[in-house]
Amino acid sequence: MDLFEYQARELLGRYGVPVPDAEVVATAREARAAATRLGGRVVVKAQVRTGGRGKAGGVKPAADPAAAELTARQMLGMDIKGHMVRRVMLARPVDAEQEFYVSYVLDRGAGRFLAIASAAGGMEIEEVAAARPEAVTRIGIDPDEGVTEAKAVEIARAAGLPDGTVPILQALWTVLVAEDALLVEVNPLARTPEGALVALDGKVTLDDNARFRQSRWGEEPDHDGLHPLEAEAAAKGLNYVKLAGEVGVIGNGAGLVMSTLDVVAGSGAQPANFLDIGGGASARVMADGLAVILADPAVQSVLVNVFGGITACDAVADGIVRALDSVRLTRPLVVRLDGNSAARGRAILDELAHPLVQQVTTMDGAARRAAELATAPAR
Repeated sequence: MDLFEYQARELLGRYGVPVPDAEVVATAREARAAATRLGGRVVVKAQVRTGGRGKAGGVKPAADPAAAELTARQMLGMDIKGHMVRRVMLARPVDAEQEFYVSYVLDRGAGRFLAIASAAGGMEIEEVAAARPEAVTRIGIDPDEGVTEAKAVEIARAAGLPDGTVPILQALWTVLVAEDALLVEVNPLARTPEGALVALDGKVTLDDNARFRQSRWGEEPDHDGLHPLEAEAAAKGLNYVKLAGEVGVIGNGAGLVMSTLDVVAGSGAQPANFLDIGGGASARVMADGLAVILADPAVQSVLVNVFGGITACDAVADGIVRALDSVRLTRPLVVRLDGNSAARGRAILDELAHPLVQQVTTMDGAARRAAELATAPAR
C-alpha cells in the first residue's frame, strides 16, 4: 500500500526525520486558511499515489494565501496519470542549497534490503541514474544487522552525503522495520544555507501482508486516489491493475497473467489490464472480473487464459457461464482453457453457444485472436 505524501511525511516526522511544517486540505477555501497559518508563502502539492507530479503541474509555489487558494482550486480535481487529486498539501517553503536522495527498498532477488543514495537528488534522479549510474550508490543491507551507525556512515560517505545524514539514515531504517515497509524514500533531502537537513518529499510503501499486525493502518485498505476501476476491483477483492491497451486480460496466477500480457503485446495489440483471479475462478469472481473489465471503454476484446490445476477448467467454464447470467457481454470474449478437465470445460462453453464467446486451444493463438478482434476496423 502506497501512502500519500502527507501520510509519509507524518510517519517520517514521528520517527525523528526533520520535515517542514505542512497542512493537508480538501477545498480551496481551506487552502487559504492553511496558508495563512503557515505564514503566507507556501508550496501547494497535489496528493496522489504516483510520481511525476511536478512535471504534471501538481507542485506549485504560492506567494500568499490568495494565491494558495487559486492554486488549490486549479489542482483539486486534476487528473495526474489516472489519479484524481482530492487533497492538496500546503508546506512551508524551504530554501535548498543542495538536494540529496536516500532510500531503502526491498531487493527480492537478493533476499535483502538495498540502500540507494545520491548527492544528486531532486526531480531528475531517474535521469541521473540512467545517464550517470556512478552518481547513485547502492549498498546491500543485511536485515539481521540493519543500519547501524557504522553502516549509515558507510552509506553517507559512499554517496557523498554530509555527516548530518547519518542519524536520518538510521531513522529511515527504523521506519522501514517498525512499519513493515517495502520502500522508504526521501527525495529530496534538502540542505539549507544554514546547514540544516529537511525531508521535502517522502514516499513509503507498506507491505499489505503485514496488515494483521499493523492495526493502526485501519481494518480496510485505503482505495482513495486509485484509478476508479482499480478502486472498484480492490473493493471486490480482485488483483487488478489498469493498463493503457485495448485487450482485457483475465488469468489464474500472476506468472501466467504476466506471460499473457507479453503475448498479447507481441500479437499487435496492447493489454488493457492485469487481472489475476488466482485459484478462485468461481462464478462470482468471474462476474466481478468481467464487470470491471467491460466497464473500461478502451477494452475492445477480452481474453481469458486459464491453466487448470487445483481449480479445474470445467469449474472455470461453469463460472463463465454463470457470470454471463449477470453480466451483459458487449465485446468478444476469447477463452483458452488447458490443464485439468480442459476438455470438459471446452464442452461446457460449446454448449453455451454464445455468439460473442470464442475458444482457442493455444495461448499464442488465443492472444492473436483477441488482438485481431480488438484492432479490427469498426463496422
